[in-house]
Amino acid sequence: MPRCYIAFIYVFLSISLVGQQSIIGTIHSDNGDPLAYATVAIEGTGIGVSTDISGSYALIDVPAGTLTLQVSYLGFETQSVKITVDKGITQLIDFTMSPDIAMMNEVVVTGTMKEVSRVDSPVPVEVYSPTFFKKNPTPNIYEALQNVNGVRPQLNCNVCNTGDIHINGLEGPYTMVLIDGMPIVSSLATVYGLSGIPNSLVERMEVVKGPASSLYGSEAIGGLINIITKNPSKSDQFSADVLGTSWGELNADLGATFSIGDRIDVLTGVNAFLFDHVVDNNEDNFTDMTLQERISIFQKWNIKRKDNKLFTIAGRYYHEDRWGGELQWDEDLHRGGDEVYGESIYTRRWELISQYQLPTTESLMLSVSLNGHDQNSVYGDTPYLADQRIAFGQLTWDKTLASHDLLLGTAIRHTYYDDNTPATGGEITDPNNAPNQITIPGLFAQDEITLSDQHKLLLGLRYDYDRRHGGIWTPRVAYKWSLSETDIFRINMGTGFRVVNLFTEDHAALTGSRNVVIAEKLEPEESLNVNLNYIKKIYMADGGFASLDISTWYTHFSNVILPDYETSANQIIYDNLNGHSVTKGVSANVDVALLNGLSLLVGGTLMDVSTTEDGVTERQILTERFSGTWGISYKLPNHKTSIDYTGNLYGPMRLPLLGKLDPRPADSPWWSIQNIQATHRINDQIELYGGVKNLLNWTPWKNQDEPIIARAFDPFDRQVTFGGADGTEVIPTPANPNALTFDPSYVYGPNQGIRGFFGIRYSLD
Repeated sequence: MPRCYIAFIYVFLSISLVGQQSIIGTIHSDNGDPLAYATVAIEGTGIGVSTDISGSYALIDVPAGTLTLQVSYLGFETQSVKITVDKGITQLIDFTMSPDIAMMNEVVVTGTMKEVSRVDSPVPVEVYSPTFFKKNPTPNIYEALQNVNGVRPQLNCNVCNTGDIHINGLEGPYTMVLIDGMPIVSSLATVYGLSGIPNSLVERMEVVKGPASSLYGSEAIGGLINIITKNPSKSDQFSADVLGTSWGELNADLGATFSIGDRIDVLTGVNAFLFDHVVDNNEDNFTDMTLQERISIFQKWNIKRKDNKLFTIAGRYYHEDRWGGELQWDEDLHRGGDEVYGESIYTRRWELISQYQLPTTESLMLSVSLNGHDQNSVYGDTPYLADQRIAFGQLTWDKTLASHDLLLGTAIRHTYYDDNTPATGGEITDPNNAPNQITIPGLFAQDEITLSDQHKLLLGLRYDYDRRHGGIWTPRVAYKWSLSETDIFRINMGTGFRVVNLFTEDHAALTGSRNVVIAEKLEPEESLNVNLNYIKKIYMADGGFASLDISTWYTHFSNVILPDYETSANQIIYDNLNGHSVTKGVSANVDVALLNGLSLLVGGTLMDVSTTEDGVTERQILTERFSGTWGISYKLPNHKTSIDYTGNLYGPMRLPLLGKLDPRPADSPWWSIQNIQATHRINDQIELYGGVKNLLNWTPWKNQDEPIIARAFDPFDRQVTFGGADGTEVIPTPANPNALTFDPSYVYGPNQGIRGFFGIRYSLD
């Protein structure tokens, strides 16, 4: 708006609002563009407005005295200024906003493998900051995901409590987990290592729902979770977050940054978790929660270069011992034996990540990651020993030509896997043992075309070669239409593929409670996905903000590999589905932030996941039709105390029974985990928080008469009679009339009841 008009408004308000105080002005970016819908508010008063299309604002009838005026705009650094307002005076105050490239909800890299504005990205990306996860503090990323709409941490065993992550109802192996864009979380770690990623190292988390194999290759068939770690140069000099619960859980996150000379910034993070208290509230003589000891050490180096090109090196070491089982189990006496049942897992893992921008005039980025995972586990008297090592390298070229934003790349991934199962020929010490070594090279290209200010088109294609299956093509197309400054529509279509290794992905194949049968040579799974997304932003007249994010999707899978638990009570049978699988649904998130201190994020997902084989369609096991999440927060007027109420709700899901005579319910009930927390900031360095988790004291065993673990009193099946043609059929007997075997895989929710928690956070800038 021209300065003459501002002056006119200034004079007009000065004359017409005699006896009242007002503040007027304009908000614009540092390049001179006006910022429409920026929020201008007076702290502690509830008074605020949004700028108009020209970036102008007017605060009328503000109180006299010393006030703090705050201006915020998505993607820009928030500004605050203290002013003194005299009675009957109208003040003119303009603001120039600078972009904040680290803004949590603005800059994303996952959808297109390059740093872009979230608003401008043709691929819908959900972004979650540490503030979101602090509303329900947890000791690791795995548990923190329980309040993300459409994402569900799934426990796979009632005894050892290992699990994976489901996105839109798809099993854990369909989700690729990245750290700083690198596929560092291998399939073995997806089952056993997710709990070792501490919240302390997370700058933000980006979630993409739907196939992304055109950029990321195998495993990115159902969705992506990209954990972006903190920048050492922008992290606190020291931070500590210590949490304890009434169950006896102790968790500590420590972080520190320091510099080596003028060129190197170093971030170090340490996470330690301890739980060594045996709990058996359901009185089945099995632990309700595994006992765990773990430590994770992370370090990231940023090396400054004369040309300001990127060079980072990061590494992590993870160590965990966990066990669950019969209460009288003793590690020294019973580990691996057949007298007392226990599941004991020793995990040792290391990871190395590096990104180096080549010293060329072109934008060339070399990314390298290495990781090793050593697994020493026993499930009763069944051992599982595994060694997995993965080397990954990728070179990308980022080039802009007129309206075309190009990304070209080549990648290679080598996987070494050895264990003591038939997957690699038997015992590791056996001379006939044959470790699985696979090298998969790939090429990919992406072109993001700016058709106009309102329209963008993204085209992508990837080719991977696997000597076992030949060449695999994965195309993708995305389109973004900005209907207005507050309305965005996106459509994404693409394919995905996944090369399967059952023994590194399916915990049920390892427990020893069932025999594993691979009925045929397994072909890669393939998917075709269509996703529609609409975002509506609402800027309220008083400065509040709201947004609506709605997505609907349809994904068709072929060559699906699903475990068959039902043909035989003593077997898990794997083969490619003679048919197809479909997941379809709709999800919505509503995000509201008001100037009175109240904010809420509510989400819901309605979906249908089914498989069709030989003309028969049925719902997929362990997949809910409905899920919902919420987080409601209120900041008290003193700005030092806040209250957070978070929770989730899940609809019934089909459960894995042991046969037609199994008396346990075939479907889970509706269930919900709810939490409440109060946080008080003592000063700029110290914050106290505490509350109650699982307010309803919900656990699966409280909703049914039959025990969750079948035949927990006979974990080695000594009193089970087998027969049939292959000797695996369970025969009903007077002592076992329901033809059951010991089975810990009937699990759909956590078995940990209500508990209080208290924590303290300390930070030094």
